[in-house]
Amino acid sequence: MSPKRWTAMMKTTPMGTKRGPCVSSALTKALIRSTMIQKLKTQEEGERTRKSNLIKNRLFRTRVFQKAKNIMCYIAFGGEVETRQMIRDARTQGKRVAVPLSKTQRSIRPCVLEGDMRLVRGPHGTQEPAQGRLLTFKDLDLVIVPGVAFDLKGNRIGRGWGCYDYFLKKIPKDTPTIGLAFDFQILPALPAKAHDVSVDRILSA
Repeated sequence: MSPKRWTAMMKTTPMGTKRGPCVSSALTKALIRSTMIQKLKTQEEGERTRKSNLIKNRLFRTRVFQKAKNIMCYIAFGGEVETRQMIRDARTQGKRVAVPLSKTQRSIRPCVLEGDMRLVRGPHGTQEPAQGRLLTFKDLDLVIVPGVAFDLKGNRIGRGWGCYDYFLKKIPKDTPTIGLAFDFQILPALPAKAHDVSVDRILSA
C-alpha cells in the first residue's frame, strides 16, 4: 500500500474503532510512523491544546493517578499530547514528577523535575533536565508513556529509538502504564514483535 493511499484512509476512516482500517503486513511500522508524525506536526495548535486539556482531565480522574505519589511523565515533543500543564498541575497537587533523562541513545532514567530546573536538548531532540536526582524504577507509581501510534490492545509505535521499550521492561510488572494519544493515533491493530512492550491503558480525545 502506498503512503498516499494510507494517508487518504487515515483522513476518511474513523480511528480507534473496530470499523477502522485493517492494519495488514503491508503497513509497516515505518509507514505508520511517518504518516502519524506528519499528522501530529500538521494538527492545528488550538485543537491540540483543546484535546490535550481533555486528556489531562481524564488522566487526573483515574484512580491510579489520584493514588500515585511518584509519576513519570514525558515532556511533549513534535506535536504530541501536551504534558507541560499536566506536570505543573500534578506538582501543585503534591505529586513528585519525574521526566526522562537520557543516559545513552537507548536508555532513559526517571529524573525528578524540580522548581525552575534548567532543561536542555537531549540526544533525541526532546527537552530533558541538564542534571538532577534520579528515582529508582521501583519508586514509580505510574508511568505516562508517549507514542506515535497505539492500537486497541495497547501496543504502541514510538519514534524508532527503542528507549521506551527498553525502559518499560525494566520497571516492575505491576507499575501502571498509561499512553496518551489523539484519537487519530489509535488504530485497530499494529504490527508488533516479541520485544515490543504494550501499555495498560490509553487515554485519548
